[in-house]
Amino acid sequence: MWQRCKTLIVAVFALIFSQQALADNAWDSYKSRFLMPDGRIVDTGNKNVSHTEGQGFAMMMAVVNDDQASFDKMWDWTRKTLKNPENGLFYWRYNPIEAQPITDKNNATDGDTFIAWALLKAGTKWKNQDYLNESDAITRALVAHNVVRFAGYQVMLPGAKGFNLNSYVNLNPSYFILPAWQDFANRSHLMVWKDLISDGQKLLGKMHFGDPQLPSDWVSLYSDGRTVPAKEWPARFSYDAIRVPLYVSWFNHSSPELQVYKNWWGRFARDKTPAWVNVTTGDPAPYMMNGGLLAVRDLVLQSASVEQPQIMAQDDYYSASLKMLVSLSVR
Repeated sequence: MWQRCKTLIVAVFALIFSQQALADNAWDSYKSRFLMPDGRIVDTGNKNVSHTEGQGFAMMMAVVNDDQASFDKMWDWTRKTLKNPENGLFYWRYNPIEAQPITDKNNATDGDTFIAWALLKAGTKWKNQDYLNESDAITRALVAHNVVRFAGYQVMLPGAKGFNLNSYVNLNPSYFILPAWQDFANRSHLMVWKDLISDGQKLLGKMHFGDPQLPSDWVSLYSDGRTVPAKEWPARFSYDAIRVPLYVSWFNHSSPELQVYKNWWGRFARDKTPAWVNVTTGDPAPYMMNGGLLAVRDLVLQSASVEQPQIMAQDDYYSASLKMLVSLSVR
């Protein structure tokens, strides 16, 4: 009996340590593939440009993996290279092969949000007041330059410029990063973050378009409260909107908002699930989900273990990032 117990104990510990090693290896693999020596994260699926989204994603991964050295490297590059001194936010895109790597001086609020969120988590975890001060400054800048009240809703615009078109605003629902907003609300005690969460959830409930009943990547909110797929982009539930159920689940894994995604993905076998769908016409992508897209599907349908990501050779930056974020969302 004791021998069997010892065997069982050894097996349990082996499983625990092997899972931890797999998680560590995923972060090590991610860094080796996408983190440059100067602290820049490269988007290998997009000509090796960098953007605030990638910097924020990876900074958060570094915090969770207790890798302060990598965190500092990424934050230092981001702060020195992308920070806009005029508004305290960050230039959203950096192209290393251009004579002027930064041509668009606009920000992207998902990147800014993740950077501020990672700094908040890092400051708390490593007891670093400088990180916390930087996070607070970014969240104040977000509220000052990107949050507006429109059609009776408190909304986070995707960038400081170009999205408020007077009779309507263009929104990106994948920028509604509810768990980050909750942490900002808990720290600042400002009602603006609670209003963003409440109104963001209401708006997501109004973005069930067409037969799939899913949000499009970009949505126009009109002054009368109507929401429609934005005419400036394809009307697809695609590579942006795939993050909506990820953040909803991260915020509340029992959210009723997840049901529309379960309904859609539940129509298909796992390996026969279209990578995107046009929410207006119902036309699906001619190719199937793989990599990080499937990781989000698995998270929502709870059809597989999502805690230990495996970064495969075929995963580009975005696919690998989605796998890592899914893992973070269940920790």
